[in-house]
Amino acid sequence: MPLQRRLPKYGFSSRKARFVGEVRLDDLNALSAEIIDLSVLRAKKLVSSRVRRARVILKGSILKPLVIRGVELTKGSRAAIEAAGGRVEE
Repeated sequence: MPLQRRLPKYGFSSRKARFVGEVRLDDLNALSAEIIDLSVLRAKKLVSSRVRRARVILKGSILKPLVIRGVELTKGSRAAIEAAGGRVEE
């Protein structure tokens, strides 16, 4: 067997990925809080306590208006939150 197949694979893995948590949009429906920030996501165990930044991705739908503070959003999730009557504060 050739040497390159016998050795373990070494590839690129981002060190930043360990500290960024992803939250689905439909997970926010289960939260009772009106204002969503990183501390609320940590308290409800949606992201790990090691996470420094969180990002909301468009997966599912949002049913109630929410205020999002200090959390990154994808373009689709931002549009869905604003369409539901919510707002995003940086």
